[in-house]
Amino acid sequence: MTIKSAEYVISSPSVNKCPQTQEPEYAFIGRSNVGKSSLINMLTHRKGLAKTSAMPGKTMQINHFRINGQWYLVDLPGYGYAKRSKKEQDKLVEMISRYVAEREQMVCLFVLIDSRHEPQRIDLEFIEWLGENSVPFAIVFTKSDKQSRSKTLSNVATFMKKLREQWEELPPYFVTSAETGEGRDSVLSYIEEINQNL
Repeated sequence: MTIKSAEYVISSPSVNKCPQTQEPEYAFIGRSNVGKSSLINMLTHRKGLAKTSAMPGKTMQINHFRINGQWYLVDLPGYGYAKRSKKEQDKLVEMISRYVAEREQMVCLFVLIDSRHEPQRIDLEFIEWLGENSVPFAIVFTKSDKQSRSKTLSNVATFMKKLREQWEELPPYFVTSAETGEGRDSVLSYIEEINQNL
C-alpha cells in the first residue's frame, strides 16, 4: 500500500464528538509510552503527524488522521499511567471503552505491546476484555530495535504463549520499530487487505 496523503483531522474528548463518517478506522492503543504516535508517524512517513512526547500519558483525546482521503488511523489515549488522578483515569477508561465497544467505524484495533518486557497483566487483561466483547484486534510489538533480535523474538514468543492459555485461536501480530521502519509493510498490507474486504 502506498500512502499518498495523511492529514490530522480532529482531537475528540469523547466518542460522540468523533467524525460522523462511515469510513473505516484503525485505532492504536496500549500502555502509556508504548509508541503509538511514533508508530503512526512511521506508517505514514510523516514525522510530525502524530505528536510524540517523552512524557507518558500525553494523549488525552481521540485523535483522527485521514489517510489517502479514504480511511482513518486513530491514536487513542494510553492506559495504565499511574500518575494520573483516579478521576482522570476513570474518565479515560470510559472514553476508551466506549470508543472500542461502540464505534462502528472501527474495523480493527491494534494493541501495542513493548517488545522489551515480559507479559504485563494490564495488557493481558485488556486483551481478554477485547475477546469477551468480540472486538476485532491485532497485536503490534513495538521498539524491536531497542534490544537484540533474539531477545525481541523470545519476548514475543513468551507473550503469545501466555495468550495461548486463554485463546484457542491467536490474533495476528506484527513486530515493529518506529526507528528502522520494521513491520511497516506488513501492517499496511494487513490494513489494505481489510479495506478490500469491507
